[in-house]
Amino acid sequence: MLDRLLSLLVPPACLACRLPLARAGEALCARCRAELPWLGRRTCPRCALPRPCAPCPAWRAAFEGAWAPMAHDGVARALVGELKFRGTLAVADVMAAQIAANAPPGLLDGACLVPVPTHPSRRRARGFDQASLVAGRLRRRGAGPVVACLVRADGGARQLGAGRAGRRAADRLDVRAVGRVPARVALVDDVHTTGATLDACASALRRAGAQRVVALTYTRTLP
Repeated sequence: MLDRLLSLLVPPACLACRLPLARAGEALCARCRAELPWLGRRTCPRCALPRPCAPCPAWRAAFEGAWAPMAHDGVARALVGELKFRGTLAVADVMAAQIAANAPPGLLDGACLVPVPTHPSRRRARGFDQASLVAGRLRRRGAGPVVACLVRADGGARQLGAGRAGRRAADRLDVRAVGRVPARVALVDDVHTTGATLDACASALRRAGAQRVVALTYTRTLP
C-alpha cells in the first residue's frame, strides 16, 4: 500500500533512463538492468581490462591490482553521469551494491577504503565528492572503514577529454597523503580510464607507507 501511495504522489523513475518504474523502491527499470555492461570475471587482475590486455597498461602502476564490475558504456556510463554531473546521489547506492555483491574474493579483505580525492574547486561546485559517496555506501555494506587521507594540491585541470599523455603530465596531478595512511588500501573511484589518477593516488600512498594498494571503481573504460 505504501509503495502504491508513493508511486501516485511521486512517480518513480529509472535512475539511468528516467522512464517510469513499475513500483517505488526500484532503482533501475527492467530494460536498464538487462542492459548493464557487466565485465564478468575474465578481466586482468592488474588493469581490470578484459583479457588479453597485453601489453598490460598497468604493469608499472603503483597499485598492484584493479577491478570494476562494469564497462564504461551504456547504462553504467549513464549512471556515472547521473551521479557526477547531475547530482543524483541515489546512484551511489546502486554502484556500491553492485560493487559489494560482485567484488572478487579477498579483494577487500583487511583493506581501508580511501576515496580518490576530487579537487576542492570541483567539490565546491558540485556540493559533494562522488568517490567519497561510493566509499561511504560500501562501508554501510560491510566493507572496511573509510579513511580520507588523500588531497589534491594541483590546479584541478579536468581529466575528461584529456588523452593518456595529457592525463599523465607531471603538472596535471599532484596528489598528497595527509595524516596516518593505512597499510592495506582499496582506492575507490567512479571510473577507471587511463589509470593516471589512480596511479598518482597509489604512489602518494606508497610514499606514505601503504604496503598494498588496489584500485576499485564502478566502471572501466575499454580501449
